[in-house]
Amino acid sequence: MQRQVLLAILLSTLVIVGWQILFPPRRPTPPTPQQVTSAPSGTAAPTAAAPAEAATVPTVEAETATPLVAAAAEQDINVTIGDSVEAVFSTHGATLKSWRLKHYKDGAGGHLELIPSNITGAKRPFTLALDDATVTATLQNALFKPSQSSPITVGSSPVTLVFEYRDASGLSARKAFSFSTEQPYVVRFSTDVTVNDRPLVPVIHWGPALATGAVSGGMIYDPPPQPVFYRDQKVTRVAIGSIEQHRQEPGSFGFVGVDDHYFLAALLPPPPPQPLQVSYEAITIPAQGNGKGLQFISWSVKPSGPFKDAQFFFGPKDFDVLQRVKPDLVRAIDFGMFDWLVVPLLRALKWVNGYIGNYGWSIIALTILINLAMFPLRHKSVVSMRKMQEIQPQMKAIQDRYAKLKITDPGRQKMQEEVMALYKSKGVNPAAGCVPMLLTLPVLFAFYAMLSVAIELRGAPFVGWIKDLTAHDPYFVTPVLMGLTQFIQTRMQPMGGDPVQQRMMQFMPIMFAGMLLWAPSGLVLYWTASNIWTIGQQVITNRLIGPAPPQGSRPPAERRLKNAGSGQSAHAAKERK
Repeated sequence: MQRQVLLAILLSTLVIVGWQILFPPRRPTPPTPQQVTSAPSGTAAPTAAAPAEAATVPTVEAETATPLVAAAAEQDINVTIGDSVEAVFSTHGATLKSWRLKHYKDGAGGHLELIPSNITGAKRPFTLALDDATVTATLQNALFKPSQSSPITVGSSPVTLVFEYRDASGLSARKAFSFSTEQPYVVRFSTDVTVNDRPLVPVIHWGPALATGAVSGGMIYDPPPQPVFYRDQKVTRVAIGSIEQHRQEPGSFGFVGVDDHYFLAALLPPPPPQPLQVSYEAITIPAQGNGKGLQFISWSVKPSGPFKDAQFFFGPKDFDVLQRVKPDLVRAIDFGMFDWLVVPLLRALKWVNGYIGNYGWSIIALTILINLAMFPLRHKSVVSMRKMQEIQPQMKAIQDRYAKLKITDPGRQKMQEEVMALYKSKGVNPAAGCVPMLLTLPVLFAFYAMLSVAIELRGAPFVGWIKDLTAHDPYFVTPVLMGLTQFIQTRMQPMGGDPVQQRMMQFMPIMFAGMLLWAPSGLVLYWTASNIWTIGQQVITNRLIGPAPPQGSRPPAERRLKNAGSGQSAHAAKERK
């Protein structure tokens, strides 16, 4: 078998295996046959044991809880944060009702809503709960008085919206939300709850996250909502099927929350770090009819002390955005094992796009730049493979002479010595054709990872029918084009004379094209552009080093010996006649 064929098969196998390792098929957990239920309004969600002072919360009698400071009626407070967010707060419980991202679109083309609205009875973000069911019910149903009327526009100066409630029983609660256009996806939150001037530490519920909860299949990296937290310098992501083992997560966190493919809802605890008790719960809505089930993660936080000036991030997993909020927050993006290379590639792509203004063409331009940088390695690999191809007849002759010897026969050592002497005389290094190609694989995998998780490509159009580079080509034009260019590239590569090997190599483009039918358009675009570049590079290399030697040629001495033997056999047959 020709070494270049073995190399091609090896590299193809590495690509396939590497793809499956880095971007494994996501296997949605089958919906559990249970209906979504929420706890009664007066009952707190499961949390860790409360501190001693919270265990003796004075009971508030419902008949004495006459509101002293409260809103006259339930109303919505609309908050617009620059050109990034449209939020809606409700005076009913002083909770967050809606959080729409103006720079990101939903399936209908509107502003993307990150708060699920399709779960009946679900708690809204910033809902408070205490051990006393009566106090909890009062807080969750109270009409808090806002400090400002709707609408509120956040401009160059930060804005703080305060909600207050107080009643005759001695219960007093205050929630403060601060917004800034410098960090539009961050809400700074503080809360105070007292009963007869005695401070209490409430549980802060976020409720189900994120957005629609839709689960989509496919072989690309596309996880459903899942718990994520950064603790002890390590990021932990919990699969939705393993939440039962992570219902309670205590500790001091750098950040903690829930994320999905492109968005994140997370708490960044205020300094100094204080122990927290975080609770997670999986919520599954079974499929109705032929539809798909929905999966959400409900989470809540129990601080160990007063909760002042905590930051809640609720927005896109954009590398630059996360880094501006907190450098460690970029760890919420799952770049995989090649993150050290993915980040420079992502920065390079954004830099190129700053000049081109179209991420599709930017992918092509960056592909050209990367392949240009790797041109010497690939050229050296092709030259080495050509040299190996030229000495194949001599290699075959050496192998034929020792073909009858067993593997364990000491005479095999003589064959290895002859092979090494042949390499030395021809100036051939058998590893020189493989090593340069292997060095390019980290770049290949890193590019795949970058294109799979970069939110910059979400909703980014290319040309014509390709409206979203993170979605598959609806007409499968680019996968077919990728397969054709892969086929041409394969045909240009030196191939052995074995028909089985040739058919195997010709089947590879079909396999890759089928594998990428449902892959993101940006990824297929990169592969196609890389194939076209490789074809051009092969043409240039062939002109530089000359045409490939004829396949199946034998050394002159071997051909003469064969011809002489054939002549003698023919003469003997003639005499017998």
